[in-house]
Amino acid sequence: MTCTTCARPSLTQFASPELVGAIVSGGFDRAQDPAWRESGAATVEDYARWCGHLCGVTCLRMALGAGAPSLFALRDGAVKFGAYTVDADGEIHGMVYRPAVEYLREAHGVEAEVHRELTPDGIGALLDAGRLVIASVHYAIRRPHEPAPGRGGHLVLITARTPDGAGFHFHNPSGTDRATRTADLPVARFGDYFAGRGMSLVAPRADAQVGPEA
Repeated sequence: MTCTTCARPSLTQFASPELVGAIVSGGFDRAQDPAWRESGAATVEDYARWCGHLCGVTCLRMALGAGAPSLFALRDGAVKFGAYTVDADGEIHGMVYRPAVEYLREAHGVEAEVHRELTPDGIGALLDAGRLVIASVHYAIRRPHEPAPGRGGHLVLITARTPDGAGFHFHNPSGTDRATRTADLPVARFGDYFAGRGMSLVAPRADAQVGPEA
């Protein structure tokens, strides 16, 4: 099966994919990531503070394709539009869907939409219409062999139905290996992690040069 939306880069929110497992388990200090400069962060301190919050930006970067800006260039744009905020205590909040959609439209020329209430069937309909879906799931979706502990709190990019039509093909920014970064799950099993909300966007070509950064 030929699938233009499947051909997205599989990226992680951490600069060293081989260290994701150790980072998310707490066994490795993000500030020691040897590839941090590749994220586009200005300093390792900025990288270490933000990378754990950038699943949404990583989904945007994968959706935009090979011509997308660096992870932290997208972070800066998302912050400018209010898709991420920092409160008085220094806590980072986001990604906020509405300003993220505005950012995609205005900075990158990509049509996008917020879905406050979305079912698995609704995801399928959006995929069938040629859209990509950024869905709110529990981060434990990278451990599908275990019971789902909850729904929401993390974002993944769904690019297509599986070839048999019974599941979703998606990219997980915090997947700990190749199989969990680019994964397939049956629709019902995906629903165990899914919070019923997200965003969709018209998929640029995977090799497209997107609009200029704001």
